[in-house]
This record gives sequence, C-alpha cells and structure tokens, in this order.
Amino acid sequence: MFVSLITVQKTELHRKKTRITCSERTPTTAGVVKERSVSVVLLAGGKGTRMGASMPKQYIPLLGQPIALYSLYTFSCMIEVKEIVVVCDPSYKDVFEDNREKIHVDLKFALPGKERQDSVFSGLQAIDVNSELVCVHDSARPLVLAGDIKKVLIDGQLNGAAVLGVPVKATIKEANNASFVVKTLDRKTLWEMQTPQVMKPELLRKGFELVNEKGLEVTDDVSIVEHLNHPVYITEGSYTNIKVTTPDDLLLAERILSVKKA
Repeated sequence: MFVSLITVQKTELHRKKTRITCSERTPTTAGVVKERSVSVVLLAGGKGTRMGASMPKQYIPLLGQPIALYSLYTFSCMIEVKEIVVVCDPSYKDVFEDNREKIHVDLKFALPGKERQDSVFSGLQAIDVNSELVCVHDSARPLVLAGDIKKVLIDGQLNGAAVLGVPVKATIKEANNASFVVKTLDRKTLWEMQTPQVMKPELLRKGFELVNEKGLEVTDDVSIVEHLNHPVYITEGSYTNIKVTTPDDLLLAERILSVKKA
C-alpha cells in the first residue's frame, strides 16, 4: 500500500449496472481556480495483487459499481475540471467508455508504465496544453470528497503544488534492519499523504526532467516537485479517503458508503 509520511514544521465488473451520482454541494473555488482549467490524471493501471482478486483492485465492484468509477464521476461533476485522462490497460478501457454518456467532461486515455511515476508521466503527456493545473488521483481511492478536491485545487493554484493529507494518529517508530526501535517520531509533525496531488503542469514537467536525468525513483507525485526544492503545501483532507488495497479496505469502504446513503 502506497503511504507517504511527510514531516512538516507547521505541523463481474463493468457489465453490472452502475449507480453513480454527483457529490453533495461543495465550497466554491471561484476567483482562484478557473472553470475548465484542470486536467485530472486518473491512475487506473495498477495490478493490485494484495487484494487477491482475479482483476485489479480498482475494477472490483464496490456496492455494485467498479471502484474506479466513483472518483471518475466525482471529478466529472466539478466545474473546474476540463478533462480526465484515464491511465489504464487497454483491456479495461471499456469500463470507462461504457459510461461516457454520464461523464460531463472530456475523456482521454493513456497507457500505464512500469512504475507509478511512468504512468503519471504518460498521463501528463496527454493533457490539454492550456490546462493550468494537473490533478493526479489514485482510482483506488473511491471516497474522495469533492469539497476536499476543491480545497487542494485552491492550494495548488496558490502554491504551485499541493497534496491532500491527514495528520498521523498512530505512534510511528523508526526501526533498524534488525527490527529494533531506533526512536519514536513526533507524530505532531507527521502527515499521511493521500491523493489528489495537484501541481502546475510546467512545474511537474520540470520535475520529471530532473528525475529522468538523475534516474531517481519516487513513490508519489509531489516528490517529483520536491526534487526541484519547490515547496509543497499539505491540504488537510478526510480520513475516509482510504485507498482500497486489501479485502479489509473493501469492507471498510462499503461500510462508509452505506452510512452515507443511510
């Protein structure tokens, strides 16, 4: 499971009938983020082997609907979003194509790469040249709230790069190679990173140039920008924005959705 902890000073699938609806009313980004100025790169090319299913985790039905369609539809309902570039294996393209009439923005596709950063780069190549922000999201996070997306879009526009995150609640210890505790980290300065991660396209492109030039590997998107020594703002998100990686995660997501619908 991809989880980043960052220290800060401030401390049976698409064939089933889908049931997708727009999210509830959310705060406005008027005056900061322009309408139709955001390109979303939706990462849906992972294998998801930890789920132990016959298909990648992002396509497993969640209450009768493929996981990947939840965030796809949330983004498509947002006035700031111009297009969604789905990075996926061509064999799963019809999961999204079959719901094109329900998508209110341009829908594009890009091929996934060997590593996450390769998939992000592939999606970046496909976005509109006039987009002011690129918003990268894991399709395995179906419960992201439109209100949180709007907040991180604003922070991305104002700061050049921003990421959703939540303060760490558990005690985190650093251990050595022999599994003995080295020290206990101060959780007041630790954040767990989520997605979306929002950046200005030109900044992300410059970051990729540096990463590719030096042969660096990164585990999340804003890390690419960090290599430029550009500050990245953390926008506080919601603990319900979980990444569905294991069967237990799927059960939790079902429970969260059921409570919302009640």
